[in-house]
Amino acid sequence: MGSMSMIILMVALIALMYFMMIRPQKKEQKRMQAMLSALEIGDAVVTNSGFYGVVIDITEEDVIVEFGNNKNCRIPMRKAAIAQVEKPEEAAAVTEKDTKPTDTKKK
Repeated sequence: MGSMSMIILMVALIALMYFMMIRPQKKEQKRMQAMLSALEIGDAVVTNSGFYGVVIDITEEDVIVEFGNNKNCRIPMRKAAIAQVEKPEEAAAVTEKDTKPTDTKKK
């Protein structure tokens, strides 16, 4: 009877480890892969090191990112170095929302 409860405890522990560690990691990998596969020219990106730039060329493994207002600052980097992607439409919608005038009538 004691060995049966030990086996059930081991199975429960392995299932707990799977749902707490392995499954979220795989979910994050799928999210990152989907984000990088949807990457297009003109998208604004943030690199893992915190630099903001715009994608100007894409190859199979690498991208060329333009940083800042200086058009000569173009750096090739791996796709894996990209932490976040923002589509130009999304950026325009956020900017439009922020600059929308509010009704501030004084009484």
